[in-house]
Amino acid sequence: MAFRDFLSSIGFGSMKVDTVVERPNLKEGETLRGTVYFEGGDSDQEIEFVELQVIKQVDEYRSDSDFSVIETVVGKQTMEFASAVKSKEKTMQPFDIVPDEHWIVENPKGKLLLRTIVHIDNGVDARDEDEITYGKSEG
Repeated sequence: MAFRDFLSSIGFGSMKVDTVVERPNLKEGETLRGTVYFEGGDSDQEIEFVELQVIKQVDEYRSDSDFSVIETVVGKQTMEFASAVKSKEKTMQPFDIVPDEHWIVENPKGKLLLRTIVHIDNGVDARDEDEITYGKSEG
């Protein structure tokens, strides 16, 4: 059973997409496991694919940049869809992403995010994210 302390939730129209991970605080050697849940709305919804991105994000002012938040994709998984999410139906898609050394956040102003991006057939993408941790246990 997946725990609900990590929940990325996307709603568009009357459809809902939730990403739930089993363990949002991973130690080295553990795999990020979870499930993307789809709850159909009032009508069928065509989805091209769902992309899961693991992002290392650092919020730090730099004089040579116009942006204070720098993001680097350090892991990615794509889930293809063969058909639409049907009206009022619930479906789920499990996933496993194996971390590597790029997931370790050494900057104290850095964090690790799991971003879910739902690529919808009409070209509008919906996204949400939540924080995860990876590395040696502290304390």
